[in-house]
Amino acid sequence: MDSKMLRDRFKGGISPILLEFSSSLESDKGMILEDVWGSEVHVLMLMKQGIISRGDAKKIIESLKKAEKNFMNGKFKLSEELEDIHLNVENYVIKNSGLDYGGRMHTARSRNDQVLTDTKIRLRNEILEIEELVIEFQKTLLILAEKYADAVMPGYTHMQHAQPMTFGFWISSYVSMLIRDLERLKNAYKSVNLCPLGACALAGTSFHIDRKFTSRLLGFDGVHEHSLDAVGSRDFVAETLAVMAILMSNLSRFAEDLIIWSSYEFGFIEFSDSFSTGSSIMPQKKNPDVAELVRGKSGRIYGSLIQILTVLKGLPSGYNRDLQEDRELLWDSIHVLKSSLRVLNEGLRDMKINKERMEEMANSNFSTATELANFLVRDKDLSFRKAYEIVAAIVKELIRKKKDFRDVENVRKILKKFTIEISAKELGNVLDPKKVVAKNRSMGGTSPREVRRMLRSFKNVIKVRNGDLRKRRDRIRSAQRLTEEMIKEL
Repeated sequence: MDSKMLRDRFKGGISPILLEFSSSLESDKGMILEDVWGSEVHVLMLMKQGIISRGDAKKIIESLKKAEKNFMNGKFKLSEELEDIHLNVENYVIKNSGLDYGGRMHTARSRNDQVLTDTKIRLRNEILEIEELVIEFQKTLLILAEKYADAVMPGYTHMQHAQPMTFGFWISSYVSMLIRDLERLKNAYKSVNLCPLGACALAGTSFHIDRKFTSRLLGFDGVHEHSLDAVGSRDFVAETLAVMAILMSNLSRFAEDLIIWSSYEFGFIEFSDSFSTGSSIMPQKKNPDVAELVRGKSGRIYGSLIQILTVLKGLPSGYNRDLQEDRELLWDSIHVLKSSLRVLNEGLRDMKINKERMEEMANSNFSTATELANFLVRDKDLSFRKAYEIVAAIVKELIRKKKDFRDVENVRKILKKFTIEISAKELGNVLDPKKVVAKNRSMGGTSPREVRRMLRSFKNVIKVRNGDLRKRRDRIRSAQRLTEEMIKEL
């Protein structure tokens, strides 16, 4: 049947050029198992509804099991003459069970709803795996945040020294960020996990099918009811890519921080030798390629999002072949995202943190100026704007003298010009980055105590997320087990 499949209406075979151009085998070959499971459930539903006989169902499913076994053993050969995996699987079943049996498998089904079903089954598993990788990454960040909750470093706005913070405070900000990514991934999963099977080409079917049965047996949360909407819908693809693009942008920002922190000028961190690369001409170089590649690859996912939106924007209702572009964009973006999460996670495990250099930098460039202004407000009863004016004048004078806040006596002399008396010891405490960090005990502040409170809170949120993730995985596994039990009863 190979080359003649679906050619009954035409004179002669398909053009080899068109066949190659239209083939989706390369992007869809990873969905063979999903296609087999979807076909098994479809056949069980047809039997339950009396559309095909028990004997028909048994014969078809026996052939599907052979196809599954051959695929697992690397023996399932895809025919280039058949343009997609669905025709390859159907052709295999027909060859093994005969046209009278295998030819019944596609009753009350179209490739339009079939490919959507396969894509959603695979995509929901990919989303769960991404969530797992995010959680593993968060756990690594939490370990570092706990370990370095007291390690003082300068905080930046506009890439200029702003206020002191700690390494633990900085790195835990990404744990907080990733919690929102997990929420977005879960919402994308909800959009994905609705069953389109039974929508057929666009109008449903005159056969008395049971779409709820099919949905339950495939582990979906419900049915995507409207048939015309279902077969033409790819907003779940756009939504998933948008969620991945946001997640990748967060990873890219993290990577950018790591690149800056690892430069000689900063020297806050150092990647291990095994996660660094050298230069072909400069023997001394130690390059943070792991972070640079994550930063660079974010564009791949952005591009996929823009491409799918561009594909969708002008399509008429119903299925159009343009939609075939969705899987290539999805699978490539998922590969990029998962590999980025894995490599960043591994790269952090052996990363060195230079606490001495961070503390030196925190002391060197007026990062405690805001706290000095706060002190004048609290202890000298000045308005904040007046305190701001005085501290700005101090900074200006110290810069002119090529000094900084470490020269406490100079600061005291300038304060006296404003009739403000303060002991050297007290002023030293006000200007000490470690003490300033500890004072910021407001909710979400830099105080190590507050950081550790937030870390406990983050751990609880992650624990809940992990539990929810397991429930969704268990639901899919239960559906697979139920399918197998029903097949054994044939």
